[in-house]
Amino acid sequence: MQILGGVGVSNTVKVTTITAGTGNLSWTGSGTLTVNYLVVAGGGGSGMGGGGAGGLRGSFDVTGGGGTLEAALTLSTATNYTTTVGAGGAGGEFGGPAGSVGSNSVFSTITSNGGGGGGILGDNNGGNGGSGGGARSTNTAGTGTANQGFAGGVGQTGAGTVSGGGGGAGVAGSNSPSATVGGAGGNGVQSSINGTATYYAGGGGAGSQTNAQAGGAGGLGGGGRGEGTLVNLAGTVNTGGGAGGMSSADRDSDTGLVGGSGIVIVRYPSTFTITIGAGLTGTTAEIDI
Repeated sequence: MQILGGVGVSNTVKVTTITAGTGNLSWTGSGTLTVNYLVVAGGGGSGMGGGGAGGLRGSFDVTGGGGTLEAALTLSTATNYTTTVGAGGAGGEFGGPAGSVGSNSVFSTITSNGGGGGGILGDNNGGNGGSGGGARSTNTAGTGTANQGFAGGVGQTGAGTVSGGGGGAGVAGSNSPSATVGGAGGNGVQSSINGTATYYAGGGGAGSQTNAQAGGAGGLGGGGRGEGTLVNLAGTVNTGGGAGGMSSADRDSDTGLVGGSGIVIVRYPSTFTITIGAGLTGTTAEIDI
């Protein structure tokens, strides 16, 4: 606490990070409190196309989908506020279904939508979600949600058949650059709500035609790379990243991968004390401002 002109001025805030579960958050203290938030949903599972990133909504320094920064919430003490961290979507299987949509994340009145799944042979379109999943071949990519994330990309057919990358919170998924190389996942966005600049909600890269070509890169913010000369990767836990797609060469034997789980981060005055309710996993830190 600093003393400025005889008045106490706090130079710290508290940040609570919820990494799993469903339950309630509540506060004790004097009066109402203003709470900034970052709510990231679970990323989409991959097929051959990359999974779309989980939707991202924020009030502190960034929000998803190129939208306008959202308003902080004015909350009351001794009141329960529902909070959920969404899981990542499951991977798809050859012949269908495509990768699954991730689960929504929630804080109070704020809901971010799970990322769309990546398309696969037999279920070719990318799924809609917070960010859209990449489509197999020239089929329809998944759309993102306004103020949460961007659309997925589409693939090509010709010398081979490849897919598009999953959309991210900051950029759409890339279309495949050739008929043998999958599209890259769209980048997420960077937030410093917890005092450390961190990317969240990157889209998954698409797989290549064979394992002799590079797969599409995963987007910044936990997007998994697509399969090619290297194995594909799942979305990173607690980023909402979309999963990386499998190559056409391995479509018969492989399944897609799971998207990254989401995260909920809240920032509020240090004069208040939070209770993290049963069913939630989280931590609280006090940081300088």
